[in-house]
Amino acid sequence: MKVNVQTPNFVADGKLIDFIEKKLSKLEQFYDRIIYADVFLKVQKTSEKENKTVEILLSIPGDDLIVKKEAKTFEEGTDVCVSALQRQLKKRKQKQRAFS
Repeated sequence: MKVNVQTPNFVADGKLIDFIEKKLSKLEQFYDRIIYADVFLKVQKTSEKENKTVEILLSIPGDDLIVKKEAKTFEEGTDVCVSALQRQLKKRKQKQRAFS
């Protein structure tokens, strides 16, 4: 799976990108036909602590899954997004099994 990380308005360090790629690679255990993942990391200019937005677009045959979460850190947001995507992929696999 190809992972594209986009960070408008700031530069992400290598550790953060490695962390995101490692987390997303685990999704292939749940669904092995993932084409690519687009990850958008944004910093909101607000006074709130939860000002980091993580948006992940997962491209799979026939559909795209999109998850968007806000958190205090990008790592925390990535964790929440990946677990939400895991649930969606498991549901999708169950539906496919039911139809076949």
